[in-house]
Amino acid sequence: MPRLTHFNDQGAAQMVDIGEKSVTHRIAIAAGAITMQLETLRLIKDGGSKKGDVLGIARVAGIMAAKKTSALIPLCHPLSLTHINIVFHIDEAHCAIYCECQTETDGKTGVEMEALTAVQIALLTIYDMCKAVDRGMVISNIKLLEKSGGKSGTWKR
Repeated sequence: MPRLTHFNDQGAAQMVDIGEKSVTHRIAIAAGAITMQLETLRLIKDGGSKKGDVLGIARVAGIMAAKKTSALIPLCHPLSLTHINIVFHIDEAHCAIYCECQTETDGKTGVEMEALTAVQIALLTIYDMCKAVDRGMVISNIKLLEKSGGKSGTWKR
């Protein structure tokens, strides 16, 4: 079979070639928030949801999502994650729950997409578990806070 020498001649999508990159320890931290009615926030905080432990289930959903990121985003490389940590902060004054996720790997490409995906899915899970009592919840401010490792080094927001 002839070897292909020209890829993407028509502007077609392709994965980035990471074959020559060095394996380094890579970390990414992403965050986001969901705002809701105060009664909904207290229901979550007090463990009163009919569906169970909202934040516990959202944490597991976020971890599962980080592990499946390459199945969701077409050109994202599959990674072997070495660590995923998801933390929630409840802010009654602003009727919000903040989610922060740190992902890590020893690999040839970064883990930013995994951290961002985990935050999104964790927050969507909170929405799903509480939508029966509060359809007006808003997910917002999803962002990368920090990344390190690889040729480009460390970046902080």
